[in-house]
Amino acid sequence: MMASFPEMYERWLAGPLFQPWAEMILEEVELSPGDRVLDIACGTGIVARVARERLGDTAYVVGIDVSSDMLAVARAVAPGIDWREGNASALPLHDREQFDVVVCQQGLQFFPDKPAAVVQMRRALAKGGRLAVATWRSDDEIPFFRELRRVAERRLGAIADQRYSFGDAAALEALLRDAGLHEVRLTTISRTIRFQNGEPLLRLNTMALVGMSAVGREMGDQERNRVVEAIVSESAPVLHPYADGSGLAFEISTNLATAEG
Repeated sequence: MMASFPEMYERWLAGPLFQPWAEMILEEVELSPGDRVLDIACGTGIVARVARERLGDTAYVVGIDVSSDMLAVARAVAPGIDWREGNASALPLHDREQFDVVVCQQGLQFFPDKPAAVVQMRRALAKGGRLAVATWRSDDEIPFFRELRRVAERRLGAIADQRYSFGDAAALEALLRDAGLHEVRLTTISRTIRFQNGEPLLRLNTMALVGMSAVGREMGDQERNRVVEAIVSESAPVLHPYADGSGLAFEISTNLATAEG
């Protein structure tokens, strides 16, 4: 039986792509013993898991995501964390529940109502608590993913890739300030990411691009699978310049905004 997208995401992306950033973000907010941590748009839960590893098994760590399928994988991997299904614009928090650290890693760009989501982040943040929000820069600044998108567009037409749709640092900073957050600071960070095996990344990225394209959303499963296979094949040459020994290495850039409650 073929693995689900969330299972593939956890197996192939969470470690090499998202864990290095999770570790960096938690260092940036100076995670310390006793901190209560909220991971918004947690996916399969890498930020929450790294926080719990650092704080210990008794730590108060909550992960919230809109996808029950992503949360099912999160629960299977780390059953001791409090995973909750909910919308970022109306966080499922207990009465007067607040956190010392609130993190949203690569989720804000997907939220339909970004101002409402940031207001909710502020509501969840204890007075003096620390917030960190990361959003990828535009893929115009990330050649690896830009080139893969262009290959896919030859079959699918223009694709608005949501993952890189909120790369404007000034807009991110303004969102946090408008929500009443304090000490807002914004940096742009680039780092090299390494994958031991590039093929699963290429396949998952192609599946995401097809799913985000207007043409792809109209396809039946059989046709979608056929198009994914074709684009994976046509994209293989893009990987060659990024070969790193037996694997793959490329640079990716993110905005990182931090603030205080």
